[in-house]
Amino acid sequence: MTMIMLVVLVSPATAATSVTFQPRTVLGPGVPQDGSNDQNIVALGSISLDMSSTQTAYVVSVMRVNSATIRTLFDNEIVCKWAGGSKNMVMGQNVYQKGGGNPQWEDVTLTTRYLVHPGVTGVVTCTAYIRTASLGYDDSTVDLVGGSLRFADVSVDNTAAGEPIQSSVPRGLLNVNSATPIVRQPAMPMFDTAAGFSGLSVFGDTEYMVCHPGSSCDKSGSSTARFTLFVNQWKADGTVCHSDSSASVTKAVPYYVHHIFVPLNKPDFQVRTDSGCIPRFNAYVLVEWLSGETGAVQGTAVGLTDSRGSATKHNSDMSHVFAVAYK
Repeated sequence: MTMIMLVVLVSPATAATSVTFQPRTVLGPGVPQDGSNDQNIVALGSISLDMSSTQTAYVVSVMRVNSATIRTLFDNEIVCKWAGGSKNMVMGQNVYQKGGGNPQWEDVTLTTRYLVHPGVTGVVTCTAYIRTASLGYDDSTVDLVGGSLRFADVSVDNTAAGEPIQSSVPRGLLNVNSATPIVRQPAMPMFDTAAGFSGLSVFGDTEYMVCHPGSSCDKSGSSTARFTLFVNQWKADGTVCHSDSSASVTKAVPYYVHHIFVPLNKPDFQVRTDSGCIPRFNAYVLVEWLSGETGAVQGTAVGLTDSRGSATKHNSDMSHVFAVAYK
């Protein structure tokens, strides 16, 4: 009997468009005595996609963490790279010590999601990193329960101008308090799509900080704010065709949580073609400070170390809005 073995070669670009994270315990380095910063940065998995210069992909990383031995910083970061460029995003929150009587802050799931548009033809590789740091002088550990990294859509339609439907808050903080209780950020300015779409799935993800720098703060208190995703379609004459603000949530965030990931999604915003409506849209998150300590919408995180102790650094966007059009 003759045995014939067939070997099929699969390129890396098609072989790994999703990966599941295995459970593990992750170190959180203690706060250095000299006042410097020390973060543990662990790569959990990578995915790759061969993309054209006009192609846009939708990437998502989900991580669940609990069982902190000390209150610990936890970040979910995606770094996407291609020849000559990169696009990064990070969302974070502090995880409370296990058994402290605050279960909603002791078991945290973070979702980092955004659009990747390299603008050149080639392979795009996205890597998910968990970033951790103890918030005490002693080292901590947290348990990564599980998660995944995947391309949720390998080809997302762009605006009529060929750009991804996405916008991030730049570096800095947008403060909210009793004197200035409202900001409309993150925000996607007016954009047009091609005709023929029946709807948009619109995402507004905000990183909200408690007690912005320069404000007095009661460390036993919390900051309460309402977050509402507004999506508008416009008419040719510049008036509103229709609007939606059904995706809304109110959060009361304790000081020691420090910053919180607030995800919003309107999955089925209808595209209308009657009454002079055209495929022109905008979207933003209305952040309303309601009570308690001051707050802020966080922009791009700057100077993140590429690996623990490395001299090389990068920036990662935080609060952002994006949309996926569908037919």
